[in-house]
Amino acid sequence: MKKYVDVILPLPLPRSFTYSLPEDGMEDIQPGCRVVVPFGRKKYYTAIVCNVHYCPPEGYEVKEITTVLDTSPVLLPFQFKFWEWLADYYLCTQGDVYKAALPSGLKLESETIVEYNPDYEAEGSLPEKEQKILDLLSQEPEQSVTRLEKESGIKNILTVIKSLLDKEALFIKEELRRTYKPKTEARVRLVGVADERQLHILFDILSRAPKQLSLLMMYVELSGVLGKSPIREVSKKELLQRAGVSPAVLSGLVDKKIFEIYFQEIGRLNKVVHETVALNPLNEHQLRAFTEINNIFQNKNVCLLHGVTSSGKTEIYIHLIDEMLRQGKQVLYLLPEIALTMQITERLKRVFGSRLGIYHSKFPDAERVEIWQKQLSSQGYDIILGVRSSVFLPFRNLGLVIVDEEHENTYKQQDPAPRYHARNASIVLASMYGAKVLLGTATPSVETWYNATTGKYGLVELKERYKEIRLPEIIPVDIKELHRKKRMSGQFSPLLLQYIREALEQKEQVILFQNRRGFAPMIECRTCGWVPKCKNCDVSLTYHKGINQLTCHYCGYTYQLPRSCPACEGVELINRGFGTEKIEDDIKVVFPEASVARMDLDTTRTRSAYEKIIADFEQGKTDILIGTQMVSKGLDFDHVSVVGILNADTMLNYPDFRSYERAFQLMAQVAGRAGRKNKQGRVVLQTKSIDHPIIVQVMNNDYEQMVDGQLAERQMFRYPPYYRLVYVYLKHKNEATLEQMADVMAGKLRSVFGSRVLGPDKPPVGRIQTLFIKKIVLKIEYNAPMSRARELLLQVQREMIEDERFKSLIVYYDVDPM
Repeated sequence: MKKYVDVILPLPLPRSFTYSLPEDGMEDIQPGCRVVVPFGRKKYYTAIVCNVHYCPPEGYEVKEITTVLDTSPVLLPFQFKFWEWLADYYLCTQGDVYKAALPSGLKLESETIVEYNPDYEAEGSLPEKEQKILDLLSQEPEQSVTRLEKESGIKNILTVIKSLLDKEALFIKEELRRTYKPKTEARVRLVGVADERQLHILFDILSRAPKQLSLLMMYVELSGVLGKSPIREVSKKELLQRAGVSPAVLSGLVDKKIFEIYFQEIGRLNKVVHETVALNPLNEHQLRAFTEINNIFQNKNVCLLHGVTSSGKTEIYIHLIDEMLRQGKQVLYLLPEIALTMQITERLKRVFGSRLGIYHSKFPDAERVEIWQKQLSSQGYDIILGVRSSVFLPFRNLGLVIVDEEHENTYKQQDPAPRYHARNASIVLASMYGAKVLLGTATPSVETWYNATTGKYGLVELKERYKEIRLPEIIPVDIKELHRKKRMSGQFSPLLLQYIREALEQKEQVILFQNRRGFAPMIECRTCGWVPKCKNCDVSLTYHKGINQLTCHYCGYTYQLPRSCPACEGVELINRGFGTEKIEDDIKVVFPEASVARMDLDTTRTRSAYEKIIADFEQGKTDILIGTQMVSKGLDFDHVSVVGILNADTMLNYPDFRSYERAFQLMAQVAGRAGRKNKQGRVVLQTKSIDHPIIVQVMNNDYEQMVDGQLAERQMFRYPPYYRLVYVYLKHKNEATLEQMADVMAGKLRSVFGSRVLGPDKPPVGRIQTLFIKKIVLKIEYNAPMSRARELLLQVQREMIEDERFKSLIVYYDVDPM
């Protein structure tokens, strides 16, 4: 009986597709295995099998799968369930989830490249079309299907290629099938039997080649070939280093058939065995919190740990992890920022050693593939430390998820789909495994606080800083008044400069926070007011002095800084606003003797750049660290005595209902970096809105007053946590067509959802990458059935796309936007 498989393709398609299995050798295929399948006229993709059955589909001709890539599944049953939930809740497809979830080394995409098999021998004469393909490939052994189709003139070439694949005259190019290649190491061994008599003969032969002789003797020493214990494998690199000779000497011995070189697969993952230390004992406040969390976990699955900055939350996490490992369970520890993983890795490695695995996007793809494969095995890591994408990893026995700094908006994926929130997704993932979730932060998000105070989650508070350190003193400075009196030095108030000077004299460190990268957010012509704009997006270009270029932070478009204004030919082009790069320049002028570093998206493109900036600051090599919100996230530095928030107003005046909450969180978190050990720190908060209630709340560290005010406002205006938000985005190249489409769609949505629909409106950036954008906001009561709302939304979208006029419309959704 013929077998069929349903597969998920890495494409934004709303359903799975059915393929048939060839008769031979594929009987043991299981859900979760990867297969290469033809899709469309000329493409092959790696698909994931989600179902194996015997029912042929109706209505279309079934294609056969091309190759099976796995003997055992790369996805576990829980992951399928999780993918389904993500696609359903965040209104995207399982193909979108698949694309985001798997490391690219496990996915095959692109125009398929086929390669000629030089060992192929035909048993008889081949059909004309097949011979033609082989003749083309004998001239150039690797070619894409598209190119072969063009050069041979054969229509429907895939059937011919399939026939040649079956005969093994061709292969789908291996690198394409496996962009992941195992890491190998060159090793050296003796040819033939290595006994004492044989070695003496070799020593005599080489007596006139001293370098070759010393290399041979070093090999004997390293391999222990004459000892009683098993022979140790010797790497080529180690042998050459220890013998102090060139590779040519080794080549000479290979040519003489004395040595041979072979390749051994070695993992990329760190195999160093770490010496572990015992856990630090908890102080009385931490112990009380630890006990309360365990008590809450008896009857609730999620608990919020609300602990002020520097209260020692990480130490509590370590004790909870230890308890889970003793029960034989796995732990997922989520962090909002790659920068943080560097610091916390060291702390966790000291206690848990090689039981800890780290997973994030700054790792090479091959390393992520190896972690994925290790997690599928029975020897997976017990603890995974990572950023939001770690929720996709396979876990066999998950017992606890820790979401550190749960309020951070970097847990939310913005583009592309799935636009998931890792905190919310991890709560669902944990519930599938029957695991517990601990959310930790000094400034909880309004939604989490509401869930904790209404009894949905447990709540544990930790109000004492570790070793009784006092919270920093926050000093507001009215820069509006100082600007008027011309007393500001660039972006720095006299008070901030005085404190920086004092800190540097006492060999202490300073952090300056400005939530904008680049040199100047805007360049303007003083004569006519011309501002350079991006040609693809509706935004002004940001000036980056280091590369002397104007850059768009939305699409990456760059533009050389003009010498004169293209509008009026005036030569006075002035900077408006300031970013981290400008702060760095200015501070170097004021404090030329200080060592200054900058931490933002431009300086941390690579994994090693992150590590170096943080390590240098930790070791005291850097005196002043300037950064965007990256510096606000839970980093622990012992010698920071002054923190400067250069302009609080950019955060307060952002057009978003969350801007006050976010401004409070950012300022409180940045302030928390000051005065860590044995002395109170100082925070200079520069603002033009000195009387703003949020500024007063940050100064008093009054989180509850801030959250009460926010909850009252949100209930009145129908915002989360009382209502769910869904943003519907519409995109099109033509602005007039988009206007018409958006009005029609908003009308259709109103006929279903009534007054819950707002818009369509133009978002703050109305065009990105040449596409115009419109946004419709949907506010749905929290107790309303979301599954029904989703059905209705997708039904309206189908109606729109079925309309001939709107075929080219792009529609996507952002559920629970940040």
